[in-house]
Amino acid sequence: MKRRSPISAAFLACVLSGCALFDPPALPVEAGMGPNPRLPAPDKDLVPTVNIAPAKGWPSGTKPVAAQGFTVSAYAVGLDHPRWVYVLPNGDVLVAESDAPAKPDDMKGIKGFVMKEVMKKAGSGARPSANRITLLNGLNADGSAAIRKVFIANLNSPFGMALVGNDLYVANTDAILRFPYKDGQTEISEAGVKIADLPAGSINHHWTKNIIASPDGRYLYATVGSNSNVGENGMDNEENRACILQVDLATGKSRVYASGLRNPNGMGWQGGQLWTVVNERDELGNDLVPDYLTSVKEGGFYGWPYSYFGRHIDDRVKEKRPDLVARAIVPDYALGSHTAPLGLVFYNGMQFPAEYDGGAFVGLHGSWNRKPHSGYKVVFVPFSGGKPSGLPEDFLTGFLSGEGEAYGRPVGVAVARDGALLVADDVGNTVWRVAAKVASRSR
Repeated sequence: MKRRSPISAAFLACVLSGCALFDPPALPVEAGMGPNPRLPAPDKDLVPTVNIAPAKGWPSGTKPVAAQGFTVSAYAVGLDHPRWVYVLPNGDVLVAESDAPAKPDDMKGIKGFVMKEVMKKAGSGARPSANRITLLNGLNADGSAAIRKVFIANLNSPFGMALVGNDLYVANTDAILRFPYKDGQTEISEAGVKIADLPAGSINHHWTKNIIASPDGRYLYATVGSNSNVGENGMDNEENRACILQVDLATGKSRVYASGLRNPNGMGWQGGQLWTVVNERDELGNDLVPDYLTSVKEGGFYGWPYSYFGRHIDDRVKEKRPDLVARAIVPDYALGSHTAPLGLVFYNGMQFPAEYDGGAFVGLHGSWNRKPHSGYKVVFVPFSGGKPSGLPEDFLTGFLSGEGEAYGRPVGVAVARDGALLVADDVGNTVWRVAAKVASRSR
């Protein structure tokens, strides 16, 4: 019988027991935030830090904690892994209930088995994806949705959504589909028409695909994460990955708009400029590499996998590309190492105080590769002059128990028609609604 190596056995035992193998970081997580984060030397231990926050769900009577001056209520409970939220012009809220598709060639071997266990303990991949979009609308006295109905069924790990005119676009894990839509419609039974393929396949390491429409409605921009941590599956498997694609809606043709973005997710427009949040690489220690929020420059290259945060070379990558490293763009704003930013929305409502106008809400899904944990909250990044200004401010917290269990994990964020903030929680299976205790303005 083949025997596991001591290191593999130790790694496996650590994961199954939920332990962390290494000492706490020397730096507070805030050191890895802002426009000029501290970047210590890489810590490339043979066995990486594994510090899982096991998925628990919300105990009865508990909920997240909102910032002072705000209140939080459960807009919808009992959902099935809600990942993304999108608000239609009429106020209807669409929720993508979705989890990873089958990925038979992803995470193989001992390390792959370990990582799959990590994901299960963290609340992902425990059961098949619901593969649907649910519609919510209205507001009961307790803050819950008055209407809840399955809007589109039989999708394939859906994530991003975008309405352009009378067409609703949905990003499955492998393609963008177009559905006919009429204002006020509460169900779509027609099959979607594929307008563009998206990279998927049997590895499909980062499976979530988000989309956003250009302000003029001519294009969709689609996020596609990498097929690996740092190219270990071969760069031939990274074609049209670790990038944002631009899809021409008139022709269905797509091209790489920006590259070197390991795992971009949320996107938003601020002052005519496209912004995104990105999950950076793992296994360089507790304090590397900061995840980030950045403007997206057409034709820009952001480093992955050859370098991080500009020209800091990752020597784990076998192929060397000094030509790409030389032009790697430094991201605008770090969000802390391993915080896992997924959701992004710029506040354009009238309910919150004026200091929130134009700033960014970011859903931090939370770490597994850091001790102590980082993320597991929604933060607000103030903007001034079209740029981030100051450190992130906690806005919705309380997702971790005192014992380090995950009551919930925030993912997508969106601004409701009335100006409240909606937060998809894929471990708590809830969409939370955060409202000002006293609305500051009215339209």
